[in-house]
Amino acid sequence: MASNRRRKGIPMDGMLLLDKPGGISSNHALQSAKRLLNAQKAGHTGSLDPIATGLLPLCFGKATKVSGMFLESNKTYVVDIKLGVATNTGDREGSIVTQTKEIPSFSRIEQSLKPFI
Repeated sequence: MASNRRRKGIPMDGMLLLDKPGGISSNHALQSAKRLLNAQKAGHTGSLDPIATGLLPLCFGKATKVSGMFLESNKTYVVDIKLGVATNTGDREGSIVTQTKEIPSFSRIEQSLKPFI
């Protein structure tokens, strides 16, 4: 049975490379862009943490069919860290629970990070 319901918005196909700011979820960024462009169909290629900033490819119309390929692909992340301080949440948004400690040597830090590379 075919639906007579018309989709709201303008049909458009393509991708938008969004530099997502911190403080909003990937879905919030997607929905804002979809509303702003008045697009019928939209999706993103994988979530960024709300506190993360960076490139978030948004897909519109027929381009949403390729978003799965991006979800399965390798990604690269660049992080800034502050050594010697711990927070109650393990991220920059938490309260400091441990004041500055002695920072280990660069070679020890490098060795500790190997499993994550």
